[in-house]
Amino acid sequence: MNPDDFNNAVPILEYFNLRNNTPAWRIEPAQTDFVDLTYVIGGRAEYIIDGELYHVNAGDLLCIPPGSSRSATSIEPMHFGGFAANFLMRRPDGGEVTVPLPLHVNIGIHDDIIAIYKKINEEWLRRSPGYVMRARAFFMILLQRFMAMLVYEVDTYRFDPRVKTAIRHLSDHYAEPLQITDIAKIVSLNPVYFGALFKKETQMTFRDYLNMIRLNQAEDMLRTGEFNVTEVALRCGFGDVFYFSRLYKKHKGVPPSKTLR
Repeated sequence: MNPDDFNNAVPILEYFNLRNNTPAWRIEPAQTDFVDLTYVIGGRAEYIIDGELYHVNAGDLLCIPPGSSRSATSIEPMHFGGFAANFLMRRPDGGEVTVPLPLHVNIGIHDDIIAIYKKINEEWLRRSPGYVMRARAFFMILLQRFMAMLVYEVDTYRFDPRVKTAIRHLSDHYAEPLQITDIAKIVSLNPVYFGALFKKETQMTFRDYLNMIRLNQAEDMLRTGEFNVTEVALRCGFGDVFYFSRLYKKHKGVPPSKTLR
């Protein structure tokens, strides 16, 4: 599937568990009718999925699709553990969406991922009013994190802290006449070094990233119908409305006047 189609999908959580397993832990052979998403944080196990053996270790992520034949056995009793969620992804019209994650991959142990899982676990166990909505919200953050790591391959959580600082500044001050030297000074780096670091982390040049933010904001403003093209260009940091119009058409596919509500 196109990963962008995933944006409108909603996870329907059927089961969630912090898996602290007993010595005899196992999953009996059965066919799943849900996505089994398991993040392993300790120990080792053997999974058999559709007849194929997988050796599973700490830091592994399993995303077993519905309709799979699945069984598993811990090979280090009392030590194999992790977070398991059974769910389906649905479009707004109710149709099922395929989760575009690999069946088995090692992503390592990440404290921020474990922290999100623990928030889901807290909501799932407490079951206060609205807990399903809150658990789903945290789970969607989790899925986006995995998508960023494994599908989009741009993991903002792992950006250099100085690049994160720069991105926050761009998001807050995009309408100002920003130059790379201004941002490099804020993060105490040489402009050439900062430019190379920014591109390495974001896969975009500083100027392209700034223009992306400005154009996305311009698109939102145009759709409100509250501003004309010239006003939007100026409010989004473009001093030249003709340059703005050319750039907008290049990246959005239509001239800004066609986006007006």
